[in-house]
Amino acid sequence: MRASREEADPARSDLDALVATLGLDVSRDVLELALTHRSFAHEAGGIPTNERLEFLGDAVLGLVVTEHLFRAYPDVSEGDLAKMRSATVSQRALAGVARSLGVGAFIRLGRGELVTGGRDKDSILSDTLEALIGAAFVGHGLEPTRRMVERLCAALLRNAPRLSAGLDWKTTLQELATARGLPPPEYAVEGSGPDHERWFVATATVGHFVGSGEGSSKKVAEHGAAEAAFEAITAASTDA
Repeated sequence: MRASREEADPARSDLDALVATLGLDVSRDVLELALTHRSFAHEAGGIPTNERLEFLGDAVLGLVVTEHLFRAYPDVSEGDLAKMRSATVSQRALAGVARSLGVGAFIRLGRGELVTGGRDKDSILSDTLEALIGAAFVGHGLEPTRRMVERLCAALLRNAPRLSAGLDWKTTLQELATARGLPPPEYAVEGSGPDHERWFVATATVGHFVGSGEGSSKKVAEHGAAEAAFEAITAASTDA
């Protein structure tokens, strides 16, 4: 069964719940724009997308996270701060925040994205979260938006040192395989979708351990697969 337009366009009562979760009263017009993925906009005849708000939100998020880390870790070097910031604002990390807020149910998606699980794709979730941050900034300015970001991303900010330590999952997996006497990781990647919206699925195989990952680039997919394989190996060691 093909997805209906109603499935792609949530009711306003649902938006009220999202506003309550965000903690800032974003105007409905701006909120709907922040939730409008380009696939929906294309099917609706070329209406505006959330990409400009995403661009703004990315900058605001980067500023808030950078300043927070700068103040919270006064003795950490610039290089390590950069790694901590990258881990905190990574696609995977932001998608996790979006999932915890239930953002996926509100995103306005085209039929093609709906039937391929677009509501749970890391790339769409993280981009939409950034657009929502941009929408909050448009309506309220920096300080209220800063407080919102610090609240929504509190766990990421608190765990930034640990997240940055595991940022390069391919290297981490290689080191674990060597330490455990396992063969080196082997990666396989398959891509699908049109050139302007490619989606990649990767597997990382280490002996009989296999991890999978996906994303909007081969790099993201491979790193997700490496992390999953790492977790499989360490879980097996714990269970032994």
